[in-house]
Amino acid sequence: MTPNHNNNLIQTHELVKRFGEKTAVDQVTFQVSGGEVFGFLGPNGAGKTTTIKMIVGLLQPTSGSVSVAGFDLQEQPLQAKAVCGYLPDSPNLYPKLSALELLRFVGDLYEIDPQRVARRSQELLKLFELDDVADDPIDTYSHGMQQKTALASALIHDPRVLVMDEPTVGLDPRSARMIKDILRQLAERGAAVFLSTHILEIAERMCDRIGIIDEGRLIAVGTMQELRAIGKGETSLEDIFLNLTGGAEYAEIAEVLK
Repeated sequence: MTPNHNNNLIQTHELVKRFGEKTAVDQVTFQVSGGEVFGFLGPNGAGKTTTIKMIVGLLQPTSGSVSVAGFDLQEQPLQAKAVCGYLPDSPNLYPKLSALELLRFVGDLYEIDPQRVARRSQELLKLFELDDVADDPIDTYSHGMQQKTALASALIHDPRVLVMDEPTVGLDPRSARMIKDILRQLAERGAAVFLSTHILEIAERMCDRIGIIDEGRLIAVGTMQELRAIGKGETSLEDIFLNLTGGAEYAEIAEVLK
C-alpha cells in the first residue's frame, strides 16, 4: 500500500522531554501515515526510547504534543492507547501465565469480546508458531518465543498503530524474517508501523521512510532516496547514518584496524 499522507496516524509536534537539566528530546516533529513502515534510528542515548514512550503514553512530554489516530495523547489518552500496540525493547511478560492466558488477559484489558479474543489468539499463536506451547508457562519459553508472544499481545486488538523498540533483537534469522514480513503485511492493510532499530540493514530494506535522531534532535527524515540527497554522496544507510551523526571517525578507525 502507498502511504497516504492525508492519513497521519502518528503526529508529533515540537515534542520536548527534559529530565532535570538534561534535554533528552528537543523539538521533535514528524508524522507517520497509515500504510507506512517508519524507521527511527539514532546512536545510543539519542532519545529514541524516550520519544517512543511519549508516543505510547508512558511518559508525559515537557512540552509539545503527540496524537495517535487523531487522538491527542494528553487530552484523550484512553482512546489513543486503545488504537495502539506497543512492543518495548525488553518486554516484561507474566512468567507464570501461558501465552494463551496472556492473550486473554490483554484482550480483557482492551475490553474485546471473549469470542473474538479466542479466535484472534488462535490465529496469532499459529502465525507465530506458538500453538504447540500455548498452554505452557512463559518462563519455559526461549527468548525468541517470548519476543513473539509479546508481539502477539501487542496485536491482539488489531491496532491501527504499532510501535516497536528493537523488535528483532535476539531473534534467529527465521523469526526475524517472519516478524519483518508480518510488519509489512500490517502496513499493507493500512496500519502505521513505527520501529526503532540499531540494525541499519533492516531499516534500509523494509522502511518506507526513516527518521534519524541525534542528541535529542531530529536531524533527518525521508525516504532512502531523500536521505541520499542530504548524505553528501553516501549511498548506504550505514554511511549516511555515520556521516550525519558524527560517527564517520569510528568508521575510519575500523578501516585502519583492518
